[in-house]
Amino acid sequence: MKISVVTITFNAASCLRRTLDSVLAQDYPWVEHWIVDGKSTDGTVAMAEHYRKQSAEDGNSHIVNILSEPDAGLYDAMNKGLRLVTGDYIIYMNAGDFFPSPDTLSTIARCARVNNLPAVIYGDTDIVDNTGMYIGRRHLLPPEHLTWRSFRHGMLVCHQAFYVRTDIAKCHSYNTRYRHSADVDWCIRVMKEADSRALALVNVHATVACYTREGQTTRFRRASLMERFAVMRSHYGLIVTLSMHLWFVFRAAFRFANKILRFFHIIF
Repeated sequence: MKISVVTITFNAASCLRRTLDSVLAQDYPWVEHWIVDGKSTDGTVAMAEHYRKQSAEDGNSHIVNILSEPDAGLYDAMNKGLRLVTGDYIIYMNAGDFFPSPDTLSTIARCARVNNLPAVIYGDTDIVDNTGMYIGRRHLLPPEHLTWRSFRHGMLVCHQAFYVRTDIAKCHSYNTRYRHSADVDWCIRVMKEADSRALALVNVHATVACYTREGQTTRFRRASLMERFAVMRSHYGLIVTLSMHLWFVFRAAFRFANKILRFFHIIF
């Protein structure tokens, strides 16, 4: 069983190395790694080429492919990667993100076999800063039983911790009309597809991704939130989306209040 890893890059030389190193370190032998670059000018492609050469010289059985050409943005590049992959499962691990341990993909493959090749395998995510240092566990935790309706409560599974069977993934391209939240929409559509085929979504009960917090969604937070509202409305309807967003506001206020109380508890 082959796992396809897709890494999207654009002028990412400052953070790409930890992503490449984490893929190179995987002890699972059947890995296809596609690096889809948007015609970088900062040494990103040279770094990727060095990584491909290093992988071959080390006798690594991983297959490394590089495509560097102009694109129409992040999700256009993701669609290119989706069309190119040939593995049984696909995972997006973009520049700056990385696998938490050398046996991450082995854990995913073992879970896939034990559970008769489910449509989606998902797990926990750790958050890291721009240097790759651990910040903490992602505050939205994946549920034990995930369905396409679960994302009414927010994106409970990080995109980098969402491993999709490739035949399911290729049924649905990323909607490039969304500039910041097409990953949310894609995950929901993938889960709907799984539901229509009566295929399982399986929690691997392991941390399977380290996600760099300062990503596109963080930098364009307001636009991202507006898009997520539109995505949720398209899948769940206006009434449900409005009611859930009121809950999100309450939840955020509750977390902020807890932080304030902990601060004063420490001080006094």
